[in-house]
Amino acid sequence: MLSDVAFGQYYPVSSPVHRLDPRTKIVILIAYIVMIFLIKNFVGFVLAGAFLLATIIIAKVPIGSVIKSVKAILFIIIITFIINLFLHKEEGAKVLFDVWLLNKITDKSIKYALFMALRLSFLVFGSSLLTLTTTPVSLTDGIESLLTPLKWIRFPVHELALIMSIALRFIPTLMEETDRIISAQKARGADFETGNFLKKAKALLPVLIPLVISAFRRAEELGDAMDARCYNGSKNRTKYKKLTFKFRDFISVFITAAVFTAVIFANIYLGGIV
Repeated sequence: MLSDVAFGQYYPVSSPVHRLDPRTKIVILIAYIVMIFLIKNFVGFVLAGAFLLATIIIAKVPIGSVIKSVKAILFIIIITFIINLFLHKEEGAKVLFDVWLLNKITDKSIKYALFMALRLSFLVFGSSLLTLTTTPVSLTDGIESLLTPLKWIRFPVHELALIMSIALRFIPTLMEETDRIISAQKARGADFETGNFLKKAKALLPVLIPLVISAFRRAEELGDAMDARCYNGSKNRTKYKKLTFKFRDFISVFITAAVFTAVIFANIYLGGIV
């Protein structure tokens, strides 16, 4: 069911990664994403994968919880792989399969398609690890602190950080709500498993309508609760916890920079994937 989707959930455990400053984790994630887009060969993915695996182990987060996060975009990853498999063209490639009415599949197109699928998967793994090791409140404080310079141009920094935090917080809640609605519809005789694509899509209508209504109801209740507590945005607000950089934060940034540098050297000396 949908309740095992890991993205947006927080895994409560005491670990060095959990104790990092949220600003440090956000900056490391941004650097990690940039690194993933700069990777040009599979050696770079080995380095990025080793860095990610070491972080998961240090964070004491079950590897299965991180892998589950791919379920949300598994369809997108498959479609991306297929599109690049048939549409990627390059001179000098060895033809492996000649599919009728479709483009030829070459050795380089397979490498490129696998490369893009790995890139998407690693992006989701890193983003999921951030939400698994950081509470929504800490994420809000970290994003707001990093975007503080934008306040000089009167950008609603606090409101933007709050919106992102609430969105992350309600992902697992909406997943659980969807799971309950599907179970209730199955108890009434609804069939979500058999039939073609159109039939399955039509069967989801009794799920989407109550889910949307429930989401609007939760948003209205949240707004009423904030009004009842006299919430007025970032004006004259103080913070219970002050964010401070510690030695472990600088060590984490240094390690990330070292891996980033290793990926750059791998690109320079080993070249591209094809």
